Amino acid sequence: MDSSFEIISEEEVQELRDALEDGDLCKATEKLSEYLQEIESAPLNIAITGESGTGKSTFVNAIRGMDDEEEGAAPTGVVETTKEPMPYTHPQYPNVTVWDLPGIGTPDFMADNYLKSVEFSHYDFFIILSSERFKQNDIDLARAIQAMDKKFYFVRSKVDSDLHASQVRRKKTYNEEDILNKIRDNCVQSLSVGGITTPRVFLLSCLDLDKYDFHQMQETLEQELPKHKRHIFLISLPNISLPILEKKRQALRKDIWKWSSLSCAVAAVPIPGLSVACDIGILAKTMISYRNAFGLDEHSLKMLANKVNKDVSELKSEIKSPLVLQEINKELVATLLTRGATGALMVVEYAASNIPVFGSMAAGSISFGTTYWMLSGFLKEIAEDAVRVLRKALESPV
Repeated sequence: MDSSFEIISEEEVQELRDALEDGDLCKATEKLSEYLQEIESAPLNIAITGESGTGKSTFVNAIRGMDDEEEGAAPTGVVETTKEPMPYTHPQYPNVTVWDLPGIGTPDFMADNYLKSVEFSHYDFFIILSSERFKQNDIDLARAIQAMDKKFYFVRSKVDSDLHASQVRRKKTYNEEDILNKIRDNCVQSLSVGGITTPRVFLLSCLDLDKYDFHQMQETLEQELPKHKRHIFLISLPNISLPILEKKRQALRKDIWKWSSLSCAVAAVPIPGLSVACDIGILAKTMISYRNAFGLDEHSLKMLANKVNKDVSELKSEIKSPLVLQEINKELVATLLTRGATGALMVVEYAASNIPVFGSMAAGSISFGTTYWMLSGFLKEIAEDAVRVLRKALESPV
């Protein structure tokens, strides 16, 4: 099977085949809808913990692509501001929640009691932050999380401050890579001595999330999350680097055939006008979600322009797709559908012979081809626009 279509499991394919062999097209359509809904609405709860002053709240904001002063941001300060678990939803994906947990550095801290008080079972994984070496409290907490069969990861924050201090003190012998390796080795050693087997430590700066080990951490989480949560994790990542934009493009591309198959399945149900209405709804909703995922909606562009001290018109000038800056609605999509039939016909023959279930669902229908062709084209355009916008945003003033 083409790599574009790997997002569906063999079990899902078999369920669809069974429904179709029984002649139950409505059931097949319902199954596809369920799979898509599961991908879109899967809840993801990320717990951020560690001692007071390690930058937990700043990390909560950074992982959601927000500044500390932005409306809806977690409050930050030099003293502990979190007294109980505080949920912060992603600004664009309400099913993604980052939890700012109370600091663990209190004298009466007990790992087991702490986890019970913050309802540990609610979270998909824990990130334990430290701005220095990891201490006994961090180790005790990690052991307790491990005993409860939950994933946890260590983040050594504020490495930019360490690098700056070293650069000031050692102007002639300063070597960034050596210093980062020493920090990482020191963290791993302290955790290993404390009894943590093969600890995974990621070095980060919450003020410049794209640097250091953020991509390694992102790839680790992507590999270890369940499939249905991996997708929303990737899509919700802040658009801070070209590798992240590429990851998003790949994740969304794998999703296209499911939307197209849903359109195809609906076309097979003999209700006049249902297929066209479904195609329009699928396309409008999905195109808007692509624009939001790449941060090319009006609000995200304004926030990015403000963050990099550029006029929003500079960023918009890099957008070449004629659709991105328009209001994407059903009327616009209906107009586009009339132009999509030619491209759709080119997809149908390939789809019927390469995509499981398709041939059984609606042979001869161009609903699959139309949806697949249009979403693929729009995704390609918007991904290229996102790359140009990010490069312009990161461009140094002349």
